[in-house]
Amino acid sequence: MTNPMPTDDTQNNDGLYPTVDIDNASEYASLTDALEQAGFENAGFEHTVFESFDEGLYIGMMSGTSLDGMDAVICQFTHDNDDANNSPMQLLATYSQDFPPRLREALLALCQPNGVQQLIPQNDEPSSQDGEPNSELDWFGWASRVYSEFASEVVNTLLKQANIDAESVLAIGCHGQTVRHRPHMGFTLQLLDANIIAERTGISVVSDFRRRDMAVGGQGAPLVPAFHQALFATADTTRVLLNLGGIANIAVLPATVNHNDNQVVGYDTGPANLLLDAWTALHINQSYDAGGAWAASGQIIEPLLTQLLTHRFFDQPYPKSTGREDFNLAWLQSELQIFDHVAPNIDYSSADVQATLTELTAISATEQIKLFIGNGLIGNKKITEAVYICGGGALNDYLMTRLQTHLPYCVVETTASLGLDPIWVEAVAFAWLARQTLMGETGNLPAVTGANKQVVLGQVCFA
Repeated sequence: MTNPMPTDDTQNNDGLYPTVDIDNASEYASLTDALEQAGFENAGFEHTVFESFDEGLYIGMMSGTSLDGMDAVICQFTHDNDDANNSPMQLLATYSQDFPPRLREALLALCQPNGVQQLIPQNDEPSSQDGEPNSELDWFGWASRVYSEFASEVVNTLLKQANIDAESVLAIGCHGQTVRHRPHMGFTLQLLDANIIAERTGISVVSDFRRRDMAVGGQGAPLVPAFHQALFATADTTRVLLNLGGIANIAVLPATVNHNDNQVVGYDTGPANLLLDAWTALHINQSYDAGGAWAASGQIIEPLLTQLLTHRFFDQPYPKSTGREDFNLAWLQSELQIFDHVAPNIDYSSADVQATLTELTAISATEQIKLFIGNGLIGNKKITEAVYICGGGALNDYLMTRLQTHLPYCVVETTASLGLDPIWVEAVAFAWLARQTLMGETGNLPAVTGANKQVVLGQVCFA
């Protein structure tokens, strides 16, 4: 989609066009509604960014805290939800690409306070590559450019493989790469240059979703529960979705009868793939523990698990969010040093630590889930409830087994049973969030993020 300017001459209003009453803007459900009430639909603004973008093709992109690569999808959205047999979203094409090694190394370093020191040549030591940065800010700028060029290549490859023209896509929703998330300090940083993506692909880009929520008192995360509600909520059943990316987070979707956005609950529950992948890479030289087989070969170290669960994050009330700032390899290694000091007679292997980390994810998530469902009863009636898993952790068979063990009265299955492959849920969510932005519709849930109101998220960079 190119810059959708109005076709009429709007340089001089002179009373020819209606105006929106900004003082009473809160009375409108969305910016689109405000414009329609003001009469813009009959004022030659049919082809502005405020027209209806509810139907059409969107690209969603996501690279999460696991830093394993970038996922991209092409989605077709429709506004007709009356037919229960038709989904409001069709997934047309998918593509995933691992990060180039040097970019991933830089991203990992930027996620750690002062982490780029390991990338900066010391004293007179020559740089490993000509023209590389020599300070943290320089590395941030370098990574922003390289990340965005890489994202552009991913989009163009996706379009080519799907045989879809860029002109057919209304917008790209690109989250960028979070390198620092400090909600208690009121900021979050996503590394991205949307200008590059818009220029290289010829498609407008919606990005910077989180900071708008933070501007109204929210944590800026998690944002995906709003999409979960839109796509997965049902009329008569409470559903829980557990996203197992680098960080684990839940979305509790109440039955939509007596619909109320404030009833939706969602928040981060603790670490997931980021610790599992880091420990795996350190000890068996693989990027991830395929199927959880290595963890399954070990034994859970119960005293270590108890120690890890004393992290201050687990006792914080929701809404809450976390990231690599709290849970990372350096933190784990520090905890292991403490454990070795207080329990010198306990022998363990690296596989035992992997099993313990898997249990940490399972325990911290299921303890939160059981606050809402999972006791097997409604009154005196026995029931079976379902928890749906998405994200890369859905492919970890051992982790799925541990989740089921801790939720004996629930069926634990992936979102594939709801019609969407668990690997692509987050990328689809950002396609949906881009659509919300172009429609002038809100994208956050205050009960989830802690914001004081719902707002339209993101900034648009026109192609």
